[in-house]
Amino acid sequence: MKHYFVILMTLFTLSSCTEKTKTFTASEIHILPKPNKVTLAESSFLLRDNLTIGYTNETQKNAANHLEQVVREMANVQFEVKDGIGASIAFIKVEGVEPETYQLTVTPKKVTIGASGAAGYFYGVQTLRQLLSFENKENASGQWLIPSIAIEDAPRFKWRAYMLDESRYFFGEAFVKKMLDEMALLKMNIFHWHLTDDAGWRIEIKKYPLLTKVGAFRLDSEIETWGSGKTSGEPHGGFYTQEQIKDIVAYAAERNITIIPEFEMPGHSNAAIAAYTWLGTAGKDIDVPIKFGRHYDNYDVTKPKVVQFVKDVLREMFALFPSEVIHIGGDEVGYKVWEEAPHVQEFMQENGINTPADLQIDFTNKISQFIGQNGHRMMGWNEILGVNVHEGFKEKKDDKDAETELAKNVVIHFWKGDLGLATAAAQKGYGIVNSIHTHTYLDYSYAYTPLKKAYNFDPIPEGLESQYHKNIYGTGCQMWSEWTPTYKDVEYQTFPRIAAYAEVGWTQLDNKNFESFKTALAKQQKHWDSKEINYAKVVEKE
Repeated sequence: MKHYFVILMTLFTLSSCTEKTKTFTASEIHILPKPNKVTLAESSFLLRDNLTIGYTNETQKNAANHLEQVVREMANVQFEVKDGIGASIAFIKVEGVEPETYQLTVTPKKVTIGASGAAGYFYGVQTLRQLLSFENKENASGQWLIPSIAIEDAPRFKWRAYMLDESRYFFGEAFVKKMLDEMALLKMNIFHWHLTDDAGWRIEIKKYPLLTKVGAFRLDSEIETWGSGKTSGEPHGGFYTQEQIKDIVAYAAERNITIIPEFEMPGHSNAAIAAYTWLGTAGKDIDVPIKFGRHYDNYDVTKPKVVQFVKDVLREMFALFPSEVIHIGGDEVGYKVWEEAPHVQEFMQENGINTPADLQIDFTNKISQFIGQNGHRMMGWNEILGVNVHEGFKEKKDDKDAETELAKNVVIHFWKGDLGLATAAAQKGYGIVNSIHTHTYLDYSYAYTPLKKAYNFDPIPEGLESQYHKNIYGTGCQMWSEWTPTYKDVEYQTFPRIAAYAEVGWTQLDNKNFESFKTALAKQQKHWDSKEINYAKVVEKE
């Protein structure tokens, strides 16, 4: 890579004889997330019609077509995409670098984007997009320039996620694609899609049609805040067909975004139980709940028929989502219904299961094994470790910790409890995504999680030995939607904090700077204005 960079700097020198255009200063370069290494040079590359974008393989061709579209839409400049070398803008193969690494070089005569594959090329284009600058010339029309620059860049973490909760409120395909576009520009690569919960089931499962016919709709919705006693007075519902899911998954993949679906089990399952009563432990007919929060019933994990249901649903999800990881939730499981069910207690005694937490782990390990046998890997919220992190809740305060150990091939999504639990899990070899709620939950107010707090979050727990850092995969920011029923509500809670989390996931710690981030964010807000995104105008307050 050092040899490659020497060649690039030589290109800067050789280009000095070119007609001079504007030379940009460091204070004019604003890229989110901030790149690892940036070297500015004199002059700039002038965009004009009929320049060529060159490629030598199909992956580069796709990237070239993407760049052509970006330039045409932003600058109204027409480029020609062609096979072969010698183009003004070239995609080149760089061996021996990670998939998301890219190298961007701009001289007055040539633009080069180097990477090992599709992800790196895509991110090179996103950076180039942010570098495009419209400059006015005296006594002449303006021109579009790209600063002469060399950038070497790669992400700090491989997991940079945004989660959208569509169980509480269904937002639909157009809004999801809008969010995917904004994620892509910020180099976020995981869309965590919360599709099932008590408040609604949002994914078509052909073997169980009542999941969407019944489970996707509720008669009313609690509003304003927890325990308000108020409701909207309006029904709510909706779901995605499998064809829509396939289309959205493909749309995300074109933007180097993997969709991780979440199928909640064994708790947060009341929408499914409303559709099929036999799934529940209590054996009672219920409606899809209109109140948000934890509910009494869970899947009856002692019934083979229920376990088969879970496997059937997972099989259909495997066919829809090519992601390695499948999220099974596992959080906030109320054990009272299991404790009060004689047949569950009998099952536990017959199988030597001492606590409800052990019953959950027994079920979770079986599902993890099934997921693994089908070429995927299970992920779940950190309660699946069997440690009670809800002692502050009346209904959970007496829950005993599990004696059974969770399967090691599981990814732990850490959201609640002492960070020492995440540290211990990483030391045991578990993969960790650190989304501690105090720093990453977007439904929390800006007073509780201001922009600077979000920006300063470090996914690696303090004190974790360096040899275990590889087990911290990254972070995710979570947009729970109980109190955000509209697009504009979700946008307000998400933007601009999503940009802070993008830089948390991408930029090396020693390269981060909150003041420079705020400057770059001001430019990003102009883009959000153009997309009519309802972002919170909080930057000037911090």
